[in-house]
Amino acid sequence: MSARTSHRATPEHTHPDDVPVQTALTALADPVRLTLVRDLAASADWSRTCGSFDVPVGKAALSHHFAVLRQAGLVEQRDEGPRRVDRLRRAEFSARFPGPLELVLRQD
Repeated sequence: MSARTSHRATPEHTHPDDVPVQTALTALADPVRLTLVRDLAASADWSRTCGSFDVPVGKAALSHHFAVLRQAGLVEQRDEGPRRVDRLRRAEFSARFPGPLELVLRQD
């Protein structure tokens, strides 16, 4: 019997070291993804579930946005029982790409 408690596949993550700069910048350019990143930056690691974000998209589109953020090395996700929780990979991403994340997190 499987130890996995969810019907969902485990999320795949790309380490920021393996991300081309264009992929990173494209991920940060979308307004919905920018909202997700800013909200995660303002939250403690692993404290936000995917459904806790106030964004104007449905579940399928939200899943797509999180997939783009994972592929860009910006977000890490894990399942905790029936919930999927998130964290911003701020240190890892900033080590690979110094500057862009800090710029988009500024609230000028």
